[in-house]
Amino acid sequence: MSTPSYALRDNLTMLRRNLLHARRYPSLTLNLLLTPVILLLLFVYVFGNVMSAGINGGHADRADYVAYLVPGILLLTVAMTSLGTAVAVCTDMTEGIIARFRTMAISRASVLIGHVIGSVIQTLMALVLVLGIGLAIGFRPDASPVEWIAAAALMALTSLAMTWLAVGIGLISPNPEGASNIGTPLVMLPFLSSAFVPVDAMPGWFRWFAEYQPFSPLIETLRGLLLGSGIGTENAVLAVAWCLGLSLLGYLWSKAKFNREPQR
Repeated sequence: MSTPSYALRDNLTMLRRNLLHARRYPSLTLNLLLTPVILLLLFVYVFGNVMSAGINGGHADRADYVAYLVPGILLLTVAMTSLGTAVAVCTDMTEGIIARFRTMAISRASVLIGHVIGSVIQTLMALVLVLGIGLAIGFRPDASPVEWIAAAALMALTSLAMTWLAVGIGLISPNPEGASNIGTPLVMLPFLSSAFVPVDAMPGWFRWFAEYQPFSPLIETLRGLLLGSGIGTENAVLAVAWCLGLSLLGYLWSKAKFNREPQR
């Protein structure tokens, strides 16, 4: 077998390992998934009329707010599930399994790639579940087949970016609890975006941050794709640029940290 063939085999082996681990120990994934589901139900059924009245100039319509909210909750799900990757990577580093892998004749990159691909697959499955709940409570997207494909690609690209950052967080964390705490700012970004209320409704001193941080253009682009309302060139360019930039940053950071530290 050629070197690329061995690397592919190692990547698939590590991917299988991580998927089997997630299947046997689903509690972390379920706990992280529970938060966006609870927030979706809370904001729709408790705050829905109030929030929609604020957005619609006094006219309360819960259905309008469901349409506004679901795209933001989908990307919040991406952020939440990426936190599980940070904990999983840190757990591997602290339990000694990585030291064992380093002594084996396998591609070193496959250890991280297995975590990343496995996390993206789990995130996409979680997004299908959250979207299904959204449809059950009244979310009615108006996207064409091409827009659905673009929306799925955007969510996958966002998951890839958040996962590489989460891998870096897991590598620098002293223990799994620390990984969870260090990754909290990453999870908080969707709350400081246009996920729950429009950026225009925010105070001026805060609006600039909410408008240009990664999640606002991502959410607005996803919202435009799912609702068929147009995405705007600026939002689309910013969304793709943030995803590509964060993916590259996370990859280089994770690779440098993993290669520099032979043991934990």
